[in-house]
Amino acid sequence: MDNQEVNVELVMLLNEWDPFKIGEGNYDTEIADCVYAVHKIDNVEELAVKIQEIYEFSFEETIPMENCVSISAKLLLTKESGSCAL
Repeated sequence: MDNQEVNVELVMLLNEWDPFKIGEGNYDTEIADCVYAVHKIDNVEELAVKIQEIYEFSFEETIPMENCVSISAKLLLTKESGSCAL
């Protein structure tokens, strides 16, 4: 998978996540910020904190950390699978 394909997969995962149950397509800014963070952060916990901060800034509501850790792990796994392509 090239970088663009990885980004598409990351966006799909984040859209499906829908942490505030407001429907896919309502998180464009947050998703863009999260995809950027995924490429800068390689630690699940650090990325989870960043994701929590991104969504809290926009929605003024805190997502439980365990939810952020779960999506963070999926995002990093997707990034790693993209960089390990043969």
